[in-house]
Amino acid sequence: MFKKTVSLVGGYLRESDSVTTILCAALAVLSIVLQLGLYKAGKIAFSTAQTQIIACCLGVICAVILSKIDYNLLGRLWKLHTAFAYFLVALTFIIGEGRGEVDDIAWLMIPGTHFSIQPAEFLKISFIVVFAWHLSHVKEKINDIRVLALVAAHAAIPVLLIHFQGDDGTALMFAIMVCCMVFAAGVSWKYIAAAAVAVMVSLPILWFAVMDAEKRSRFMAVYSGNMDIQGTGWQQYYGKLSIGAGQLWGNGIFTGQGQFQTVPEVHNDFIFSFIGEALGFIGSAAVLLIFFVMCAKMLNTGLRCGNAFGFYICVGVFAMIGFQMVINVGMNLVLFPVVGITLPLLSSGGSSVLSTFLGIGLVQSVYMQSHHNIFGD
Repeated sequence: MFKKTVSLVGGYLRESDSVTTILCAALAVLSIVLQLGLYKAGKIAFSTAQTQIIACCLGVICAVILSKIDYNLLGRLWKLHTAFAYFLVALTFIIGEGRGEVDDIAWLMIPGTHFSIQPAEFLKISFIVVFAWHLSHVKEKINDIRVLALVAAHAAIPVLLIHFQGDDGTALMFAIMVCCMVFAAGVSWKYIAAAAVAVMVSLPILWFAVMDAEKRSRFMAVYSGNMDIQGTGWQQYYGKLSIGAGQLWGNGIFTGQGQFQTVPEVHNDFIFSFIGEALGFIGSAAVLLIFFVMCAKMLNTGLRCGNAFGFYICVGVFAMIGFQMVINVGMNLVLFPVVGITLPLLSSGGSSVLSTFLGIGLVQSVYMQSHHNIFGD
C-alpha cells in the first residue's frame, strides 16, 4: 500500500508542475501546524484547527481531480458551474449567516453539520473560467468599444453582487482579477487611462456615498498618521508588534505565549502576524518567497501553454492568489487598511482554502494539457 501510494504521488509529480505542487503542499502543511499552535496557545477551539485539516485534505483531492480534467471542457460547461455558483451566492441573501463581528452575511450552513461555506470563494473559480472563456472568444476584437462594454458588464456582475452582499474585500479581489485578465487580453492603453481617470473621479463618491463610517475609519487608521490603538487601529497595531516580536528567527509555533495573544483574528486575516512572531524574519521571508515562486510558475505556465483561454485562466488564478497575498501582508504591516482578505492557504477558513486549491488545480490542468499537447500524449 505504501509503495503504491509513493508510486502514485511520484507519477503525479512527474506529470504536473512539481514545483507548484510541492510548494502548495508545503503551505498547506504549514497552515495546519500554525492552527495547531494557536489551539495549543488557547486562541482557537480545536474545531477550527480540525476544519483546516479537513479543508486541506479535501482541497488536495479536489485540486488533483480538477487538474486531470481538460480545462477546455470546463469552459464549454460554463453555463452549468456558473449558474450553480451564482445560485449559491444568491442564497446568502435569503438564508445567509454572518461570522463573528463582520457585517457581511456571506456564509451558508451545510445541513446536518456545524460547517459552513462561503459561496463567493467558489464563485471566484467559476468566474475565472467563464471570464477567461469570454475573453478568449473576443480577443481579436477586445478594443472594439461594443465588445469591451459587454466585457465590462460581465465583469461588473460579481463585483456588484458581492458588494451588495456586504463583502467588499472579496468584491475588491474580483475587480483585481478582472483588471489583470483584461490587461492580459491586450486592452488598449487609452481605455486603461480612461478607466484610471474614471476611478479617480469616482473616489469622492466611493468615500462619502458608498463607504460607511466604519470602513472610512479603517483607511484613516492607516493613512491619517494618528492610529487609534484603542479603537479601529487596535488589530493592526498589535499585529505589527507581534511581527516585530519574532525578530530574526522567531519564538516558535508551540510556545503558547507571545504578543500574538493580543491580536484579534490572528488565526484568520492576521495569521501573518503569528508567522512573524513564531518564525521570525527568516520564516516570514521564506513564506513570501514560496508565494512569489508559485505565482511566477503560474504566469510561466500561462505564457507557455500556447492557448489564450489557458493563459487567461493562469492570469486570473495568479491575480487571485498573488494580490490576495500582497493585500493581506500589507494589512498586517499597516500598509493597507483592514479589508477582510485572507492569506491564501494559510489563513483559517475552509472555503478560502478550498477555492485556492481549486485555483491551483486549474493551473495544473493548463500545465498538464499543454504538456500532453507538446509531447503528443
